[in-house]
Amino acid sequence: MSEATYEHRTHAAETEESRHLRAQVRDFLHDRLEAGAFVAAPDNWMSGFDPEFSAELGRRGWLGMTVPHRYGGHGRSLLERFVVTEELLACGAPVAAHWIADRQMAPGILAHGTEEQKHRYLPGIAAGELFFAIGMSEPDAGSDLASVRTKAIARADGSWTISGTKVWTTGAHVAHAMVLLARTDGAPGDRHAGLSQLLVDLDHPDIEVRPLRSIDGGHHFNEVVFHDAHVGPDALLGHRGEGWAQVMSELAYERSGPERYLSTMPLLRAWARYLRDTGATAHQRTTLGTLTAQAWALRRMSLAVTTQLAAGRRPDVLAAMVKDLGSTFEGDVVEAIRACTDIEPRRTGGDDFARMLGAAVLHTPAFTLRGGTNEILRGIVARGMGLR
Repeated sequence: MSEATYEHRTHAAETEESRHLRAQVRDFLHDRLEAGAFVAAPDNWMSGFDPEFSAELGRRGWLGMTVPHRYGGHGRSLLERFVVTEELLACGAPVAAHWIADRQMAPGILAHGTEEQKHRYLPGIAAGELFFAIGMSEPDAGSDLASVRTKAIARADGSWTISGTKVWTTGAHVAHAMVLLARTDGAPGDRHAGLSQLLVDLDHPDIEVRPLRSIDGGHHFNEVVFHDAHVGPDALLGHRGEGWAQVMSELAYERSGPERYLSTMPLLRAWARYLRDTGATAHQRTTLGTLTAQAWALRRMSLAVTTQLAAGRRPDVLAAMVKDLGSTFEGDVVEAIRACTDIEPRRTGGDDFARMLGAAVLHTPAFTLRGGTNEILRGIVARGMGLR
């Protein structure tokens, strides 16, 4: 895509309709904050589980935005969805309950699902009432998804028996279903070949969800164990053996969204208000300006990925770059603010800003891990640019 085309498309995204939509979302969030309905927090798209808030977004038509009307969605554009997503993240709204379902499962099911799967899952996603988890990472595998050892064995009647363990599974304890990457054919040494995706309802007697506590004591992650769990033939998503290609297309949605650089935006905005109220040194003003400029550049990159996805392309390399640079930036925001202020981060006590800073500090280690470690992402970028 040429620079001129990119400029035209990103400028065209800010239409009168999108500006009106942005104003509606801002007014809604302002009213909710004023009413004390939620507390703005960094990384709330990962840890802020609030099913009622998600359901309210569904009632307002701000979930399932790109899902066609016939599946309970609203038939709107990816760029309109970007506007809503950006405002929710920048405000630190509690959107974790529906996030995975709306971000990548809706487009994944639209692209690869059967009509039965679309009618079964998409209306609930659009309503903010059906939540998904992602079953990818495994013990001893880390970000190397191709070394998946969880098995789904086909039975004579077309159903499946699943055995294995997934770890660091966000929200599995509150999710209704999981998209599972499993080996249906071959052996782990076959790498990308023989992997398939399955849609698995988590209310199952042979699926065990075990909590994994994070450093702040929160329960966001889980270990999910499949004890020879039997699921029906309709669990297969897409084509058998093509799970790797399907996952790669979905990861563009996961890695390039504005959550990859806006997790700590509520903290940056709070710091800007703090400096306005207390006065800022020249160094603090320079730091704030630098961080704001970096956020704006990352926003432009994320918008470029959204534009390419809307055009039906697979911007895997650019998505990996957004995630790598964005997650690094999120940590840089926290460290820069800590270095520029004499406020001690607090888990409890202190004022709102000290507690927000404390929460951000404790969440920072996860930024460069989730969605693929930065080392894995840089390998993707290097291969895409012909450097490896």
